[in-house]
Amino acid sequence: MLSGLQFLKDRFVAAGDTRAIVWRDEPYSYRWLAAAMDTWRQRLDTEHLGPGDVVSLTAEFSPNAAAALLALFDRGSIVVPLTAAAAANRDEFLEIAEVGADIGLEPDDSATVTRFDRVASHPLYGTLRRRGHPGLVLFSSGSTGRSKAVLHDALRLIEKFRTVRHAKRTIAFLSFDHIGGVNTLLHVLSNGGTVVTVTERTPAAVCRSIQTHRVQVLPTSPTFLNLLLLSGALDEFDLSSLDTITYGTEAMPAGTLARLHARFPGATLLQTYGLSEVGILRSKSESSDSLWVKVGGEGIETRVVSGMLEIRSPAAMLGYLNAPSPFTGDGWFMTGDLVEERDGYVRIFGRQAEVINVGGEKVLPVEVEDVLLAMDGVADAVVYGERNAIMGQIVSARVNLTTTETVPAFKQRMAQFCRGRLRPAQIPQRVVLAAGPLHGGRFKKLRAS
Repeated sequence: MLSGLQFLKDRFVAAGDTRAIVWRDEPYSYRWLAAAMDTWRQRLDTEHLGPGDVVSLTAEFSPNAAAALLALFDRGSIVVPLTAAAAANRDEFLEIAEVGADIGLEPDDSATVTRFDRVASHPLYGTLRRRGHPGLVLFSSGSTGRSKAVLHDALRLIEKFRTVRHAKRTIAFLSFDHIGGVNTLLHVLSNGGTVVTVTERTPAAVCRSIQTHRVQVLPTSPTFLNLLLLSGALDEFDLSSLDTITYGTEAMPAGTLARLHARFPGATLLQTYGLSEVGILRSKSESSDSLWVKVGGEGIETRVVSGMLEIRSPAAMLGYLNAPSPFTGDGWFMTGDLVEERDGYVRIFGRQAEVINVGGEKVLPVEVEDVLLAMDGVADAVVYGERNAIMGQIVSARVNLTTTETVPAFKQRMAQFCRGRLRPAQIPQRVVLAAGPLHGGRFKKLRAS
């Protein structure tokens, strides 16, 4: 085993029959996981997949997916996790990452290996091969544009998990091909906790799993938490085991956080911060009902430049496979996140690319969404900018309603409600009533007009 991963194997052996993963309500122990990793190492040898090979792992969260991922890292391979949600972009992603082989896990968790006639020659892969380290390729969500292929040195990501923290039962909500999902898996398993997988990311399915397996931690997104609050599932299941709810991936509306805090007064509500490019940083919310958060961790530096957060981290990505470097000359990653700073805390307002310029006045979508979500009959809302010949841009909104209002009727009620709560430039000038969800497969709002 690679020396950088040996501590994980040692912890798995020590944990023995403790539950490592719950999949389809069946438990799999750390003893099983350690043995499955050995089986996978043997199969990788048989398949001649080893150091420096670029291998996609097409799977959802499952025991075999976890074992295969860790075995690939141990072999020094460069892993490209993919899920069913990426099916529309699959061929493009395989081409960008120069994938030479795919390990596909079937619904019964059995595996097939498919070969491709490609040579992985990207210069950044050469850096990993010279180090003798495994790699991880993640594709950004592309919610406001084309997905970027992020390449990490996997050992540098894994290194932070040497520090032992609390062992908890945690829902694997964030997807297997997302930095948050990978972080959840590594964090929980490195501490001897239990990863509880869900077959559906619906409020009812998640709540049922929390009740059945006495889950303690729910890591998710503000969009899902809003759906959860509206769903009625909170009244159908016993969620008393839940002691921590973490949220990230997008800005949290203040109103949603207030409602969540009122519904879970005994739980710790923690804002997390992370990006595909720099990993998940350690964070500390000022309080459970506050949007102010400290981010950082050992070896991580942060600064605010012109209102935007920048990060310098030893675990930052090596670079993009299909885009220019976003680092400054001295190694700071320009996140593009707009923040305010106060006494070491920051408040995150969203991406600079999402800011709407209405005749020179800047409008932050999350501030408008916060007001719209407070309206009776509004189940969800997403705000974005549209081009306008006179103002440059106007504010537009797509909304899910629980009422039967027409667009003109809703716009009239919205204008009255927003008056005094929003500046005139912030009030949506165009409204679309949407029948379907306003988020992607990662439960992050889609703002592209």
